[in-house]
Formats: sequence, C-alpha cells, structure tokens
Amino acid sequence: MRSASVLRQVERRIFLLRGQNVILDFDLAELYGAETRALKQAVRRNLDRFPVDFMFELTNSEAQTLVSQTVIPTRGKLGGAVPMAFTEEGVAMLSSVLRSRAGEHCDYARIRPPARDADVERRPGA
Repeated sequence: MRSASVLRQVERRIFLLRGQNVILDFDLAELYGAETRALKQAVRRNLDRFPVDFMFELTNSEAQTLVSQTVIPTRGKLGGAVPMAFTEEGVAMLSSVLRSRAGEHCDYARIRPPARDADVERRPGA
C-alpha cells in the first residue's frame, strides 16, 4: 500500500526538538520531491503563514547536536544553511505553498493516522 510506505518514511524523520515533534526542511524536501532550496524559498516568500509554532530555524548549537546524534550526517549536508524545523501544523501549511505530487501523498499520510486510530477503537475488543 503506497500510503503505508509514505507513512513509514514520514515517521522515521520525525524527532523531538524544543519539546515539539518536527521534521527538518531537507527531509520534507525529499518527501515532497523538491529541492531543499526551493522549499526554503517558498517558505521565505510566505513567512507570514509560518508562525514560530509552525516552523523555526535551528540554532547552531541545535544543528551541532543533531550532527552529533547522527540525525544529520555532517554539517556539510546542510550546505552552510541553517535548517528549518516544521511542526505538524507547519507541514500542513507547507503543502499549501509548495505543491507537488509527492506532497499530496505526505498530506494523506499526515491526515490518515488519526482515522486509523479511530478505526482501532471501533473494533470489538479493542
């Protein structure tokens, strides 16, 4: 099932930062089938749609911590740019400013987990 595969890809890229579950810009770009540069450019053109509880830029210290925990293999992977971290709400907003076919699958994966959990609750004996 295609959406289950996408869901697993998304779940592997979520981690806790500043007390929030986030996905980094380069991981989202890969999931959306876009270049990180294009994703960041779309966000910067629409900054008013991304309040701090939707998206924030990592500090140098946070980026270094992620490198040391191997979330990011090396600082070189960032190309000198400061990574952006997106909360679930930020991912939803990102899909409205960055359209791609792969992004639609990310939207479905983000929306479906609560429906799947509700289905489990409806089953007898669950």
